[in-house]
Amino acid sequence: MNNKQNTKDRIKNNVKWIIAIICIIFLIIIIRSIFNNQIQNFDTKTYYFVSNFISKNNTIIMKLVTSMASATILCGICILILTLIKNKKYGLVVSINLLMSTILNLILKNIFDRARPEGYRLIEADGFSFPSGHSMASMAFYGFLIYLIYKKVQNKYIKWILIIILSILILAVGTSRIYLGVHYTSDVIGGFCFSLIYLVLYTHFIKIWLY
Repeated sequence: MNNKQNTKDRIKNNVKWIIAIICIIFLIIIIRSIFNNQIQNFDTKTYYFVSNFISKNNTIIMKLVTSMASATILCGICILILTLIKNKKYGLVVSINLLMSTILNLILKNIFDRARPEGYRLIEADGFSFPSGHSMASMAFYGFLIYLIYKKVQNKYIKWILIIILSILILAVGTSRIYLGVHYTSDVIGGFCFSLIYLVLYTHFIKIWLY
């Protein structure tokens, strides 16, 4: 029995590193394409596809969705976790995760120095474009909550319902940034990839202390 469990654990551990490697490959392709101006056609086509769905009601929804990765909402969730969950370790690691992923995004934005899209914005946005801060924040923050839920929630129905909801939310936040015209599609994909790599490393180092 122990051997079977050890084999399962090794497989799960290898899967996360494979995901990280795939993300690194995607990032290399995206970054090279950005610097060589080869990805503009892809970004433009995907934006025009998403823009087909622009309407007054959809814009209201997308503004609400994008706010779910705002500093106010994410900090509020951190406060709730710190307040409501008895084991303060969880609130601490969630808060540290938010802080570290935010700092990482600021560093990356200043390294790549990519200007935001012009002429399509439905909301105002400052700063550089790549990688998308909201996309990184949603993947790093809600992705880490998915990790904790997967590890700690015993009821499999509640577990998978929460995981599916949070996964949809992550994708919706990324889509909202394209819809609202403040990010290229490559910014969103890049943000997701950076956060997935970061999450693999973060969960690897905190799991010993957390469990």
